[in-house]
Amino acid sequence: MRVKCDPKGVKEAGKILSMGGVVIFPTDTVYGIGCNPFNRNAVKKIYKIKNREYSKPLPVLTYSKHDAKNIAEFDENLERIADRVWPGPLTIILKVKENKLKETLNIEEKIAVRVPNHRCTLELLRQSRYIVGTSANISGTRSITDPAECEKMNGYDLLLDDGRIASTGESTVIELVNNQLKIHRSGQIKEEELVSML
Repeated sequence: MRVKCDPKGVKEAGKILSMGGVVIFPTDTVYGIGCNPFNRNAVKKIYKIKNREYSKPLPVLTYSKHDAKNIAEFDENLERIADRVWPGPLTIILKVKENKLKETLNIEEKIAVRVPNHRCTLELLRQSRYIVGTSANISGTRSITDPAECEKMNGYDLLLDDGRIASTGESTVIELVNNQLKIHRSGQIKEEELVSML
């Protein structure tokens, strides 16, 4: 099913997520594919659709830093960066504190979290609070910004269509290791910008 990124479409997407379904949605970077991260069977669907190795953990999108702090632990430096950048193209790897997610996401100590800067997906997150948020493509292939290409994916339940995304790249993925900034993936926000925020 393909629906517009309007209040009706977002409501339908939220309903599908709550029932254990899989939704493709726009973000400020690329189209993402996700599910309820607390639903293990739904998470397994994402791995199957993307043909992704189960050993590679999935990131989680949240509505706000406040929501992120319910599932992960921030230190002062990363909280300062989040305050400056979120909502935006920055994924932060943090210590997970929600034990249920350790089980459903097959993670041990760390979780990758982001607040995307997209009005439609933020509204979906306002309703759902947490969504697995990985790129809507087969693992190893390029990320997708055109909803028509998303339709070629198999196994999802609903596509929230907001047209082509004018993106300059994926989110930057960071972690703080021994008080040193570690870049796991270079993206829209450059290392120099992030270092200046510490």
